[in-house]
Amino acid sequence: MAHVKMLGAVVGDIIGSVYEFQNTKSTEFDLFTPWTTFTDDSVMTLAVAKWLLEDPAHTIHDLICCMQELGNRYPNAGYGGRFRSWLGEYDPQPYNSWGNGSGMRVSPVGLFAKTLDEALTLAAITASVSHNHPEGVKGAQAIAASVFLCKEGASKQEIKEYVEQTFFYDLNRKIAEIRPGYRFDVSCQGSVPEAIISFLEGNSFEEVIRLAISLGGDSDTIACMAGAIAACCYEIPDEIAEKCNNILTDDLREINDDFMALVERR
Repeated sequence: MAHVKMLGAVVGDIIGSVYEFQNTKSTEFDLFTPWTTFTDDSVMTLAVAKWLLEDPAHTIHDLICCMQELGNRYPNAGYGGRFRSWLGEYDPQPYNSWGNGSGMRVSPVGLFAKTLDEALTLAAITASVSHNHPEGVKGAQAIAASVFLCKEGASKQEIKEYVEQTFFYDLNRKIAEIRPGYRFDVSCQGSVPEAIISFLEGNSFEEVIRLAISLGGDSDTIACMAGAIAACCYEIPDEIAEKCNNILTDDLREINDDFMALVERR
């Protein structure tokens, strides 16, 4: 089989799906189980990818349409209550959320953007339709910027310094220090830094994912955000990519494939 190109965010989400409500505090766990699946993180990541594919003007209207179209196609993917309501509204409005939903769906922006300013601008748009709280926007921009900088060849130290100086996240912690007291936290401020630290500490794509999930908490989303950055630095092993590719439905797989092809052309 030819090398499968997968969005790192989708891979992180799929592997982490089993551990969101059955947390592990170890890096030794099965990457795939009979219950492994994609969740709302993958659906919304691919909705943003679809928007970037289809709307060269990057309008808020078309972003909402893409998010509602895919979200309502997969109504049981695990959305939070408020966002589930948003998906069903005729004229959905932002609701000042600081949740990590803005961070988990934003990574296609970092891959698509040609400049850091463009990544930050597009990230703010993707957050603003629902997660327009300053922390929600900040979380999305931090992940998008990390993905962009990593894609452009920045070192881990450069990424760390940029995120610390721009978004004021504390990245001077180790996973082993965070893990014992870490609890379920769906806020950007309580999960985006941890995802970035997982990337900074890991030495391969798989290790980054294992570190992210080993924190416990909102495991699929932390792994989704960490995996998005890690895939710009490390190859996703073929076996892992192929298994995740097979877990996606045909329509989601097509969006992933089309978007990855677009990124390669850019």
